[in-house]
Amino acid sequence: MAENMMHAVQYSSYGGGVAALKCVEAPIPSPKKGEVLLKLEATSLNPLDLKIQKGMMRPFLPRKFPHIPGTDVAGEVIKVGAGVKGFKAGDKVVAALGMASGGGLGEFAVAEESLTVARPPQVSAAEGSGLPIAGISAYQALTSAGVKLDGSGPQLNLLITAASGGVGHYAVQLAKLGNTHVTATCGTRNLDLIKSLGADEVLDYKTPDGASLKSPSGCKYDAVIQCASGFIPWSTLAPNLSTNGKVIQLAPSATVYMTYAVKKLTFSKKQLIPLHAEPNKKDLDYLIKLMQGGKLKTVIDSNHPLSKAEDAWAKCLDGHGTGKIIVEP
Repeated sequence: MAENMMHAVQYSSYGGGVAALKCVEAPIPSPKKGEVLLKLEATSLNPLDLKIQKGMMRPFLPRKFPHIPGTDVAGEVIKVGAGVKGFKAGDKVVAALGMASGGGLGEFAVAEESLTVARPPQVSAAEGSGLPIAGISAYQALTSAGVKLDGSGPQLNLLITAASGGVGHYAVQLAKLGNTHVTATCGTRNLDLIKSLGADEVLDYKTPDGASLKSPSGCKYDAVIQCASGFIPWSTLAPNLSTNGKVIQLAPSATVYMTYAVKKLTFSKKQLIPLHAEPNKKDLDYLIKLMQGGKLKTVIDSNHPLSKAEDAWAKCLDGHGTGKIIVEP
């Protein structure tokens, strides 16, 4: 392979799922002003990657075809662009790549310095790569719910749905750093895992109690962190909320926004809050430091080599992964 080329996985149009992914040789990108070139060590997949391929984000994402997907990466700085002051060649980092440009399923990628943080030796590449979208989504959902991660503030009763997923397993751990009582939902095989991450009560979502979201201890929820794909009907959520309870809905749909508008127009004390997480350097660095201190971990569902990225994509499409699905060049 030519010196300026790399192995990568890309697709050339919307749709097609796993079959549309092609292993190719692509040019190694060059860092522009404010960017760093990374030799990638790990990339974690997110449901957002699948939505982009399906065309659910068009006409904005991706910016052009062919597209190398993947946004959450860890690696080593190889070269820095003009104006980069915080990093040098040889630094180990975690970064959130631009959603429009992607690039995670390759051997090299460029990242903006403003979305790149140092990765300490206590944090492996695979663990760190899980954090940008999923970890920050969990963190921003909890802060929107009023949780103080330093343990200050009144105790809050929380429900975290899909707690064994990419966002949910971080949300459970982060919530327990605050003054919270956490009820979590997941499938039968993950009940013990979610308890080990700190949940006070765990519901099997396939049981009647799990489907109704009722807390085993009978508590009403001050906030629900809704990580499950799809919209849980308001008629199911509302009876379980405290008087001023709120539902933080990640990856909101049109139905969510309609319900949000109705709640606002009717001055409902119970709120539905759509949340689009915004990756940023400050939050990512905070999460990395928690991981460095042993207060947060990434549960890894599976590791896949870049040459078998289609297996990782298929597992992500299946939607029943536990924690994060990792691809390693």
